[in-house]
Amino acid sequence: MAPSLRDIVSQATSFISQLPLLGGGSDSFQPPSDVSFYDPLTSGPSCPIDGPVSCHNSTPIAEPNSCCFVYPGGKILLTQFWDQQVHAGGAEEDWTLHGLWPDLCDGTYDQFCNMTPQYHNITAVLEQHGQHELVQFMDRYWLASSGPNSRLWEHEFNKHGTCINTLAPACYGDSHKPGLEVVDYFQRAAALFRTLDTYHALQTAGIVPHSRKHYPLADVQAALEKYSGGKVVLRCGGRRDVLHEAWYVYFIRGSLQTGDFIPAQDRGGKEEDAGNCAPWIKYLPKRHPRGADL
Repeated sequence: MAPSLRDIVSQATSFISQLPLLGGGSDSFQPPSDVSFYDPLTSGPSCPIDGPVSCHNSTPIAEPNSCCFVYPGGKILLTQFWDQQVHAGGAEEDWTLHGLWPDLCDGTYDQFCNMTPQYHNITAVLEQHGQHELVQFMDRYWLASSGPNSRLWEHEFNKHGTCINTLAPACYGDSHKPGLEVVDYFQRAAALFRTLDTYHALQTAGIVPHSRKHYPLADVQAALEKYSGGKVVLRCGGRRDVLHEAWYVYFIRGSLQTGDFIPAQDRGGKEEDAGNCAPWIKYLPKRHPRGADL
């Protein structure tokens, strides 16, 4: 069986151990307050380390600095699913990736913006740029509820990735090659996801899947916000009482390609309204598909 996200996070811990940690005890991994440990394949924009944080600028950002400032979609959401059944090759504790979304600063969002070209062959583009391990990772953790995973990846990039201004070909200068923006989008999403082991964060707080037990929504939210260091939006299915999604909210200092993800301290705007869970919620165990080897 492929390694769990907890195994991957453990392997990453030594790499980021020198970075500042957020609260918590020494018995559990805590992600750094500013998440940026992707060595980009591309020659994206070189940005100052003391640049403004997205959605926090006091004056308009002028060219050429716009390639170092994510705008207008400066509130970045890393969204995860808790699926109803164990995926092939997966594990019972797997939360999976939904997407990396550039919301506007007020919590609304644009879509299919065409700031970058749209792509309809995501797997081929990633493999053309040597991203075979990334594709394997995505086939484990970035999963479609129906149909091929590549269809979800295409949807996520074309709907959301094309609304991230720093991925525009012009921001790569003369070194731009078709597909580099695709690599950066999926690499950054995967790198951020690797720091957010939602299952372990809840387990550490005594919140584990159970077929009958209900948990206070406030406890679930508090556990994830303590773990991530920022605000989290929760989404529920059923009668709004079955936990289904977690949205981690960030801002960015610099470009998407090389900037720091900074946990948002206030959901604010429309994200606050997007949380739809009842005050008490269930966190159901995953079902095994019929005929699966246990």
